[in-house]
Amino acid sequence: MTYNIKAMKKILIICLLNALALSGYTQIDTLNFPKERMEIRALLLDSELKAKTQKNCSDLISVGPKGDINYSLTQWRDAQAKENLVFKSVKVVPGSEIIRIYGSTTAVVNWLADVQLIIQGQDIALKVRRLEVFVKKNGNWCMVAGQGTQVDEKLFPLIKQAVQ
Repeated sequence: MTYNIKAMKKILIICLLNALALSGYTQIDTLNFPKERMEIRALLLDSELKAKTQKNCSDLISVGPKGDINYSLTQWRDAQAKENLVFKSVKVVPGSEIIRIYGSTTAVVNWLADVQLIIQGQDIALKVRRLEVFVKKNGNWCMVAGQGTQVDEKLFPLIKQAVQ
């Protein structure tokens, strides 16, 4: 069998160029939308504002650090009461938030929380990695999904890194 090396190289180059061109078209710009970024950042930094906007949102799925799942804000609060769990504070570790905005109406947010809570009368401090999904409805951001995973700082030391 005789192969035409020039023809094979040409086909290979055309395939590679097509792949590169298609990958450029399929990327979603998630670094723009500065207004929406500021709105989401404001929700992360102000728990009262987040709670106020969340009252008008009926669609929420949340997964806790132990894999427990809740299908509404009311169900999530009931689960906390059942476990005798009280959040004293949840603060964003500065510089840890990664905010991706899609089409100005959807946000995917990952951030590190410094959590102070009381469980059955005991004070507990821990770090939790949060992943939250927000959708803009009637001009307000609604958290429709959230998950928290406790960070084991002995296994995964918290190193400051540049985030976008």
